[in-house]
Amino acid sequence: MRSLFLLRWFGAVALIFSLSACGGGKKDTYVEKPVDDLYNKAMDELVEERYATAAKTFQDVESQHPYSVWATKGQLMAAYALYEAGSYGEAIIAADRFIQLHPGHRDIAYAYYLKAISYYVQIVDVGRDQKTTELALKALDDVVRRFPDSKYARDAKLKLDFTRDHLAGKEMEIGRYYLKRGQYLAAMNRFKRVVDNYQTTTHVPEALERLVECDLALGLTDEAKANAAVLGHNYPGSEWYVDAYALVISGSPGTSPQGWFARNVGTPF
Repeated sequence: MRSLFLLRWFGAVALIFSLSACGGGKKDTYVEKPVDDLYNKAMDELVEERYATAAKTFQDVESQHPYSVWATKGQLMAAYALYEAGSYGEAIIAADRFIQLHPGHRDIAYAYYLKAISYYVQIVDVGRDQKTTELALKALDDVVRRFPDSKYARDAKLKLDFTRDHLAGKEMEIGRYYLKRGQYLAAMNRFKRVVDNYQTTTHVPEALERLVECDLALGLTDEAKANAAVLGHNYPGSEWYVDAYALVISGSPGTSPQGWFARNVGTPF
């Protein structure tokens, strides 16, 4: 009787384990979905602004149907969804991968643009490290240089102007820091970088005026006059020119508005 009970008990346990194994197997079973169903599902998630989920579904399109035309589309759409989800680092990686795998694709310009704006939106204030700003500058320049006639080039150019201005602002901040502490040579290096490398930015007039300050502080009167002359020639109506003019006049004993500076630059008054 006891043997019969044990036999039934072992049989029940075996059945439980068998059912558990079947259940676990069903859970782990890979189910491949039709490519159009997957892609449409991802697009629906995108429209519903479930960006992280959409990115995962677009990635599933590629992993489940790697040789379909939808796989290539899915790669780029996954990058876009990651960008919209705020996962900018992942979006850049995804866009870079698309660029490497499909350099001749008809949407390659967009991949470059998506990479560029993923850097651009991460630009931080000038008080912090500007490594990302420099990467944004390079990526935006790639868009303009490689695809000058594309619809993305115009926006990239506008963003380039802001990016350059931002980097110039960082140089100015550091230059002012050195100038305030009397470290004139270090300050001059920063201001010269602005004048030489960021000529189209709004910071150039101030940079030239600051160079005049540094020159006069170091006793470099001729250099001060030359920088002030450049400032007056290019930005005659600037308040920085007025300041530079006053500095050169007051910093040059025996010189009046009718002297060298007035003859070569002209008076703003």
